Amino acid sequence: MAAGAQEITLRHALEGRALDTLATQVVRFNDAQKGKARVTLEDVKSSEDIHRLPHMAFLDADESMAFFGTRPHFKPLAQVMKEGGAKFEAARLYPQITDAVDDLTGKVQALPLGLSLPVLFYNRDAFRQAKLDPDKPPQTWWEVQKAAGELFDNGYKCPLTSSRFSWVHVENVSSQHGEPIVTHVGKAEKLAVNGMVNIKHIALLSSWYKSFYFHYFGPGNEGDAQFASGACAMLTGASHAYARLAREAKFEIGVAGLPHYDDVYGVKPVDVLPDGAALWILPGKKKEEYKVVARFMTFLLRPDVQKEWVRATAFLPMTPAAMEALRAAGEAPPAVVAEAEKRLSMAKPGYRSKDGAGRNRIREILNEEIAFVWQNTKPAKEALDTAVSRANIFLSPAVAAPATKK
Repeated sequence: MAAGAQEITLRHALEGRALDTLATQVVRFNDAQKGKARVTLEDVKSSEDIHRLPHMAFLDADESMAFFGTRPHFKPLAQVMKEGGAKFEAARLYPQITDAVDDLTGKVQALPLGLSLPVLFYNRDAFRQAKLDPDKPPQTWWEVQKAAGELFDNGYKCPLTSSRFSWVHVENVSSQHGEPIVTHVGKAEKLAVNGMVNIKHIALLSSWYKSFYFHYFGPGNEGDAQFASGACAMLTGASHAYARLAREAKFEIGVAGLPHYDDVYGVKPVDVLPDGAALWILPGKKKEEYKVVARFMTFLLRPDVQKEWVRATAFLPMTPAAMEALRAAGEAPPAVVAEAEKRLSMAKPGYRSKDGAGRNRIREILNEEIAFVWQNTKPAKEALDTAVSRANIFLSPAVAAPATKK
């Protein structure tokens, strides 16, 4: 690399095919810089000092402590692109994708490179064994209950499990059934996930937990391994898990939309909330370095680059142009083709909490309180009421604003 060239660090926790793909794309970008700049990948697990902030980090905002030892402020993507003289049109992104990474004013905070939709994975072989039609997966939670019963009676001791519990079973259940996650009371914001649908849903899951239809292994991605091993026949989780599940599972995997309640007025099953990892920009770097970051972001937004990334990882394409590139290639992962196209073009759903310490802590509190439901020490309503009461402090104006540095 030429003397005086800009060295840019990207911290990550990727492995396998996703890491190989990103590394290949970084090489392509670096080659195009002709020695004037270079992006270097840094695995957070082997980082010598996680407190030394990189230029960029690919992470779910919930992982900030593991990545940096603190919850740093981030520099908004829209601002970096503007200062770097790079063209960036948020309108080119799918509306649902933008909604996952914008702030209260609609400005995009990070590049939504690793988002997923909540979906239902199911073991098609197990369905056949239980005399269930693998081409007609459950669409409602009542159908899930019926399928779980058939699976349990046919020897599957774990009919259903879940990963990313609070996102799937609280936030998305709210969104599908028209109940806001956050409401405005004057200038204040209040968490609103203790409505009737959420209470009904957690209570139903509690009854399944007691009857062994539903097994809970943790609030993160713990359920993925249980499904991939064949121990559990159904899994609710993030659509991008398909890429890894398909490699690890010894059975045929089916993918369906997140179930819903068909007895709730105004239900919109497709109103789900993309979520997951994004490429965040850290503050405190030089102006010339941010120009390189802006060029790298532009490179990653190219449809041909997105096509390669989505094919390898099963993360959601960020733009309609990328979806067209996937369709033309004819090799998009089923989890993307089957579920993403009919959801991402929709208008933004009801108001959701935004990225930052507030949303992260809310999810932690929800998981903590719902754990009492599994322990049979709190009913669903009390757990959700307590979670709302505890979490509202994190939605005050001082902490509800996105964790960004202007």
